[in-house]
Amino acid sequence: MRTWIGIVVGILCFLLGGLWFLQGIGVVGGSFMTGSRLWLFIGLVVLIAGLTLIYNSARRLRRR
Repeated sequence: MRTWIGIVVGILCFLLGGLWFLQGIGVVGGSFMTGSRLWLFIGLVVLIAGLTLIYNSARRLRRR
């Protein structure tokens, strides 16, 4: 059960981080985050954290 929660949270982090990254580089507009380098870096960190969480949770799921 915990591995599935990790995968779901990882997917949410990946999607949210991707959105923030795209807003930071100016691809997605319409907010105060558009074109801001701060949100580019925050998005990149959250995106990588999400990928890491998905990878580790999937590895634990495969070991069972």
